[in-house]
Amino acid sequence: MIIMSITLEIASKDYVSDLLMIKKSLSHMETLLGCYNGYVIGRSSSRFGWTFFNLAIKDDLHNGINQKFSDMIQRYSRGRDLEKFVQFLADYFNSKGCNIKAKLIA
Repeated sequence: MIIMSITLEIASKDYVSDLLMIKKSLSHMETLLGCYNGYVIGRSSSRFGWTFFNLAIKDDLHNGINQKFSDMIQRYSRGRDLEKFVQFLADYFNSKGCNIKAKLIA
């Protein structure tokens, strides 16, 4: 059984391009951290000009990102640690050329 550490809902206006950039960004992150198969992308659905899909980050990748980038994550001023992590990932994806919104799924 695979235990998912955190699940995000990603909203994109350019699904194909953003999905490709997210996969490339996460692949780069996995290589940097030395952990692989660290995420699962769910099915997409479209409404109101946006495409939504879930992105589940597994424990190993989540912990690796938290350890490697803890100083950057803690600089986010609002929210709990998980919300800071989500904002960090959204900013990371945006810095790689994705124009997405991300929110934590409880």
